[in-house]
Amino acid sequence: MTTGLTTITIIMIEFWEALRDPDFNFLRIALLMGVFASVAFGISGSFVVARRITYIAGAIAHAVLGGIGFALYMQQVHGWTFFDPLLGATLSALISAWLISWIQLRGSDREDSLIGVIWATGMAVGIIFLSLTPGYTDPMSYLFGNILILSARDLWLVAILDVVLLAIGVLGYSRLQAVCFDEEFARLRGVHVGFYYTLLLSMVALSVVLLVSVVGIVLVVALLTLPAAIAGRFTSTLRGMMILSSLLALAFIVGGLSFSYSSNLPAGAVIVLLAAGVYLLSLFRRSRV
Repeated sequence: MTTGLTTITIIMIEFWEALRDPDFNFLRIALLMGVFASVAFGISGSFVVARRITYIAGAIAHAVLGGIGFALYMQQVHGWTFFDPLLGATLSALISAWLISWIQLRGSDREDSLIGVIWATGMAVGIIFLSLTPGYTDPMSYLFGNILILSARDLWLVAILDVVLLAIGVLGYSRLQAVCFDEEFARLRGVHVGFYYTLLLSMVALSVVLLVSVVGIVLVVALLTLPAAIAGRFTSTLRGMMILSSLLALAFIVGGLSFSYSSNLPAGAVIVLLAAGVYLLSLFRRSRV
């Protein structure tokens, strides 16, 4: 036990020393990204877990590749330098969220199949555009993420998205909570359920864009839901879940960055494994109580 704590202490000290190195600006950007993103993860992830729409978050996440591929294609082929992949990801995520909301609010008997179509189509479109883009574009950084290659411009875009998410979460908290826990009661109270459900999926879409920058498309659902799922085992209120899951997400990102830096492993995968390990421990501890 003592040896393990000593090892963790050494790893953390090495990481914090690296943060102070002028040549390691990418680490500081990654850490700031983690701070910004953890707030969004706590807010949107809590709504996702409470509403039980993890599969929808997964569909939106995979559809994001279509927007990323299209943005890269337009940059390289048509000179749209302003069309950043993060902007393309945001547009495709929001379009997917609005389409899924429209499908669900119509009460389609085949909504699961249609959501699967959105999931697969987004991936296919992204792969096609990436293959048409001149030069070599490595899809792995988008599929599995690389928080260490983010730029200061990416950080500013994420900060703006974070502010939008915070504003929606604070101003619409009570109505979003009602839609998550008792949709029929919300309708009786005069809440425009369709609008707020679409707003909720839009929040999820923006959070997915933030998460893709950190852990990539494939692992995005894990980091969106695991901190909130852990927090839900230790608090009985949605507000408490948001606060605790934000702190947990930040801890997982900082811990994952530290361990990945010392071991030269992919940061996104280490972050998710750390979150999964803590989730399994929370299940074990609660089962013993």
